Amino acid sequence: MARKVVDPVCKMKVDPERAPAKAEYKGKTYYFCAPGCKEAFVKNPERYVREEGELKSWWNRLLRMFKGRR
Repeated sequence: MARKVVDPVCKMKVDPERAPAKAEYKGKTYYFCAPGCKEAFVKNPERYVREEGELKSWWNRLLRMFKGRR
């Protein structure tokens, strides 16, 4: 079973080997569930890359907060 990745636009899980669309941005490959998601990403990639970074940052802060309660 192939590892799935998340389409940065619609958040759907996508098999990179079967993804109908992909795009490169700042040295990273992004996979999409449909050409429309790729088009939205290409028009404004920073919107989706920033959302991804903000979510990771939020999640890391939450984990640190709960680690401190042990």
